[in-house]
Amino acid sequence: MPDTASSDRIADLLAGLNPPQREAVTHGEGPLLILAGAGTGKTRVLTHRIAYLEGTGMARANEILAITFTNKAAQEMRERVELLLGRRTRAMWVMTFHAACARMLRADAHRLGYTRQFTIYDQADARRLVKRCLDELGVDTKRFTPGAVHHQISDAKNKLRDAEAYRRMTGDSTAFVTHVADAFGLYERELLRMNAMDFDDLLVNAVNVLQLFQDVRDRYSSAFRHVLVDEYQDTNAVQYRWLQLLAEEHRNLAVVGDDAQSIYGFRGADIRNLLDFEDSFPDSHVVKLEQNYRSTQTILSAANAVIAHNRDQKRKSLWTNHGDGEPIRIRELDDEHAEARYVVGEIERLVDEGASRAEIAVFYRTNAQSRVIEDTLVRRDISYQVIGGTKFYERAEIKDAIAYLAVLGNPQDVVSFQRIVNSPRRGIGQTSLARVSAFADTMGISVWDAAADPASVPGLGTAAVRSLGRFMDMMHALRERVQQRVPIGDLLESLLHETGYIEALKAERTIEAQGREENLAELVEVAREFDATAEEDEDTLDVFLQQIALVADADTRSDDEGLVTLMTIHNAKGLEYPIVFIAGMEEGVFPHSRALDEGGLEEERRLAYVAITRAMRALYMTSARRRAVFGATQYGMRSRFLDEVPHDLTDCADEAGRGRGLAASAAQRAGAWASSSTSTARSDEPAPSFRLGDDVAHAAFGAGVVVGVEAGGIVVVRFAGDGSERKLMAEYAPITRL
Repeated sequence: MPDTASSDRIADLLAGLNPPQREAVTHGEGPLLILAGAGTGKTRVLTHRIAYLEGTGMARANEILAITFTNKAAQEMRERVELLLGRRTRAMWVMTFHAACARMLRADAHRLGYTRQFTIYDQADARRLVKRCLDELGVDTKRFTPGAVHHQISDAKNKLRDAEAYRRMTGDSTAFVTHVADAFGLYERELLRMNAMDFDDLLVNAVNVLQLFQDVRDRYSSAFRHVLVDEYQDTNAVQYRWLQLLAEEHRNLAVVGDDAQSIYGFRGADIRNLLDFEDSFPDSHVVKLEQNYRSTQTILSAANAVIAHNRDQKRKSLWTNHGDGEPIRIRELDDEHAEARYVVGEIERLVDEGASRAEIAVFYRTNAQSRVIEDTLVRRDISYQVIGGTKFYERAEIKDAIAYLAVLGNPQDVVSFQRIVNSPRRGIGQTSLARVSAFADTMGISVWDAAADPASVPGLGTAAVRSLGRFMDMMHALRERVQQRVPIGDLLESLLHETGYIEALKAERTIEAQGREENLAELVEVAREFDATAEEDEDTLDVFLQQIALVADADTRSDDEGLVTLMTIHNAKGLEYPIVFIAGMEEGVFPHSRALDEGGLEEERRLAYVAITRAMRALYMTSARRRAVFGATQYGMRSRFLDEVPHDLTDCADEAGRGRGLAASAAQRAGAWASSSTSTARSDEPAPSFRLGDDVAHAAFGAGVVVGVEAGGIVVVRFAGDGSERKLMAEYAPITRL
């Protein structure tokens, strides 16, 4: 029986929760699916459930594993739980998938042939190694790019497929698939030889060690009595398997997610993990969170109406006590410039009426759409920020500094060694480096050991021997400091000066070089902050490098009071703004033409749902009748998503235009997204009539034949070039009868 004080704490914990939230928080044993609609307080439910489990004695702090996707979300969860529980939170595993897997592997990677000092390769490191593998295999990397090959390898790993499984599953013997499979196998062997893992390996190897070694599996599945997962709709196959293995003993898996916000299929996320949860766990309990605390009812009703058109979903209906609020403003403009002028004009009006720029966000489907809006904002002297620029840890100087640390921690790391050996320039060219690497491979030693005795490397010139000798003397001295466990901040500051990196930047005498110096100073500050919290008995360099490798700059977003925010809808997930503009609402733009071609309409609609539900009190949705895309003018039809918003939720400012849009919506969605190489306006001449069998020519697609004629002025044309069939509006499409 809990004492009176404990009972009071639990009562306080549950106070303020609505009935479904309380039901989710107080659920007992067994699997739990929490369907949390946008803005329904899912983080509050997760953190309160963690506190409830510990407070009631259902689980001790070290028996709780709470997993999310981003470092920012994990940090927020830790802080909120700590407010409820205090220092006891520190015994819990509250972290990202990758961080939890890396922590497991630091203890058990030796079972798979790694040491606990393995290096974590980021995307750029991984692609460089893929390029090395392709070069070794004699593959033309201009035709089969390292980026494309690495993408295939990453996708296969996230589906728990190795090189041979990839080759079999594709059922394809094309050159690309063959090269990917060959490179995949060599890439994996090279990673193991260099004692390195890429981000995908952290997950795959964590699953492997659990599956292959029963004692490891028993240790973790027994230790974690309760496993909680945020954003479950974004999990992929390997994450699903990892969770399944960890939860198999106690079966206390609680997942929070919203299928209507599953928008990362292109990254490998599998919405079926959430949709099929009740099939995977037949005894699961389901709680729906539908009361929204963010938006007005008008905005929520629009989102409900749009997402209702999806077939694959767990149905729910968002509602709020905030009242109806303002109608949704839908505008159709002549072109993207008129659209930008309208959006920026409204921003000016809103600011004049007292709104803060920081309250306003403009969303678009693709990054390329931002340019015209940015130009207009600049001309109107309105400050703004674009989310999605170069990330801090992806900047060249930051990656160089981290590569130095990686080599000091793991001398077998060839990729990092190759990055730093001539950065800054010290007369060690690619030819010399290739000879050192080849010698290391021939002798079966590490590149560090080969470089440590450069005079033994055949064919190495005198100047290169001298440069390598000086470089390795410096690296040995720095490595001694690592072994002396000097603070990471001091080590980093020393290496930046002793390697000549700072001196080289100063010699450039440019503003850009000054900025790079400032970035490196910030990295030293990151290291000093790490030193202040590091445990005395841990391998600080390894842990620091792991922490840096797992940090995503997408987790950091500045809310400057004076900035309007521009971003893609994908970047907007998880955010909220009082006033939101969604630009480019046209067929082929949003929903994107590629998604329509590849059967991704339902994910595009979920993306529209995400965009709509970011708005708190005001929502604008704009489209353009024509838009310049890649140098060609495209005549766009209104997005179907606009026509899925109930008429009575909008301000209907252009009744005539709205009526035309509704009447033509079926025809628009049939594919009348035609393109022209000119920028002329629509013709007022009557549309030409076409008959079955007519030979026609299209300005972009070439020659074809009419194979169908449909109501609404639609012609179906099969084009000779690629054999594709396209539905076009005869009135707008640039087609002529031959």
